[in-house]
Order: sequence, then structure tokens, then C-alpha cells
Amino acid sequence: MSDLTVYLENDARRPELRTADPALMAGHLAHIGILYERWTAGAPLPASADGDAVLRAYAAPIDRLKAARRFCTVDVVRVTPMTDGIEALRAKFLYEHTHAEDEARFFVEGAGAFYIHLNARVFRVVCETGDLLSIPAGTPHWFDMGPRPRFTTIRFFSRPDGWVATPTGDTIAARFPLFEHEAVEAA
Repeated sequence: MSDLTVYLENDARRPELRTADPALMAGHLAHIGILYERWTAGAPLPASADGDAVLRAYAAPIDRLKAARRFCTVDVVRVTPMTDGIEALRAKFLYEHTHAEDEARFFVEGAGAFYIHLNARVFRVVCETGDLLSIPAGTPHWFDMGPRPRFTTIRFFSRPDGWVATPTGDTIAARFPLFEHEAVEAA
């Protein structure tokens, strides 16, 4: 289940807020400049759908977001526990960083957690199938795909060189709970 948990940046043990209500999630995140939406596919997608089929199924919302946020390109990424180098891939995103462009991800299937560090708080957003999250350029954040990741996302880019991270040097990510996908699946 998608959810938002808000912590004070110096206390990862006691959340200030936790909600799984999509409207409340969108409202709290909009207050800090983060876009959160729920999308539905324009056509049913089989589990074996390739990237082109995924892009066709979501063509209308993709085109709308590209126009609204000036994204020039999109791609589809699928990660499973069988993906080569999965531990290194997880580690690649588990540190606080920023980007020179917005980071927008739509979860076609599966789940992952974004941690957004703003206003002396950490906003942990667990995204699952149907969730779109767009984090503005320059916003400190990190991502955890979990120890046994399974997700397919549509990624949006405004730069031709794609995903380029700038580390903040803050070690805050190490002080917050990791995303454990198994716990989410069991809930």
C-alpha cells in the first residue's frame, strides 16, 4: 500500500504523520512542492509487457506530464531480484543527492521508497503500482528499492544525459529505516 510517513530530520524513530490516504498524501506533498498522482493504464497490461507496450498504455498521462513539466524523453526500467548487480544498484541510490532536473517516476508495477529531505523533515513516500512522484530539481532526496526489488517505472527526463546525481555529503540516509519490500507485501 502506498503511504507517506513524515519524520523530524533528527528523529527517525517517531513519525509525526503516517497516512495511506492518496488525497492526504497528495496534499501534504504539494505543500512542499512535490507532485503525487495516481494513474490508471489506458489498456490492460500483461506482466510480460515490454517497454513500448507500457508507454502506449500510459500515452495520455505521459504526454500531459511531458507538456506540463517540459520533459523531452521517457524510458521504462524494470528491476527484479534477478537483475545483475542488484546490491550495487540499490547502493547507487541510498545516499542523499540532488539533480539539476526534476526527478519524475511512475510505478507501472512493484514498489520503492523515496525519502525527501526538506524543512527539517524527512518525507518517506512508499510508491506502488499506479503512483507518480515528481521531485523538483535541487531537492535533497534518496531512493530505496529494497533488498529484493521488483518494480517497473517510467522515468521522465528533461536532459538528454538522463539520471545525473549530485551528492549532498549529508549522511542522513543512514539514520532512517530502509525500505523492506517484504514487509509491505505482507501488510
